[in-house]
Amino acid sequence: MSSLAKELVESGIHFGQRRSNWNPRMAPYIHTTRNQVHVIDVRETIKGLLLAKRFIQKLVAEGKDVCFVGTKRQARGSIEARCGEAKMPYVTERWLGGTLTNFRTIRDRLRRLEELESLQQSGEIRNYSKKMESQLTREQKKIFRNLNGIRGMTKLPGALVAIDTGREVNALREARNLGIPTICLIDTDGNPELADIPIPGNDDSMRAIDIVVRELCVAVAEGRSQRSESAATSGDREGEGMRGDAAAETAPAGRRRSSRSQFRARGRAEDSDIGSAQRAETAPVENA
Repeated sequence: MSSLAKELVESGIHFGQRRSNWNPRMAPYIHTTRNQVHVIDVRETIKGLLLAKRFIQKLVAEGKDVCFVGTKRQARGSIEARCGEAKMPYVTERWLGGTLTNFRTIRDRLRRLEELESLQQSGEIRNYSKKMESQLTREQKKIFRNLNGIRGMTKLPGALVAIDTGREVNALREARNLGIPTICLIDTDGNPELADIPIPGNDDSMRAIDIVVRELCVAVAEGRSQRSESAATSGDREGEGMRGDAAAETAPAGRRRSSRSQFRARGRAEDSDIGSAQRAETAPVENA
């Protein structure tokens, strides 16, 4: 057994929901039932996780970001820690309706957050009345709590990672409407049709969630390293191209001739060819 599979099994990722609380669409990912509790096939979990890692690595290498969504208590800590290190946007407090479909308004609220923070840092907020200062402080805290994780997301993400499809159904629907691929950790009571890449597993285990998020963030780091390598390679190619252009400019070039002089030269060449042909035809007659 590989180290990743061993970690997943030890974290309890294969424990599903009770048999009476399951979604029939999850039947292909269920291995067996024990004590009226479904047991998830770990092979399907590893298959989905590896597929998601390859997809994220390719996506990040192309210059796109991945947004992680996990508002349940078990997922908040790991997502904030792992995504903070990977410098990826995340939502752990509450998914605001229109975060993706009305992204312009969300960016306006983030600009408002920057304005309020500048007031706090400069001390200008003390120039307002006590009541207005209290209102502005509450507004700043509310926006920070809800949108701080995506303040660095200046454009729509290339993919969305969600923990628990039942809880994050609004986020998944918005992503589906915009054509954004979705990657989901799904328990046996979830709907795999909401995910483009399903990762069947226990979405209530903090350790299992942490392992999944950790592996996906590793793929993000690998994709970012490929992005930097490709940028360095393209920079070298551009440098070689510039050197080639400079060499072509500095190389001695022949004298350029106008189109009129070229036409005259072509005419003289044709006249000389005609004259030589006539002489060749008349030469045998003179000899005779």
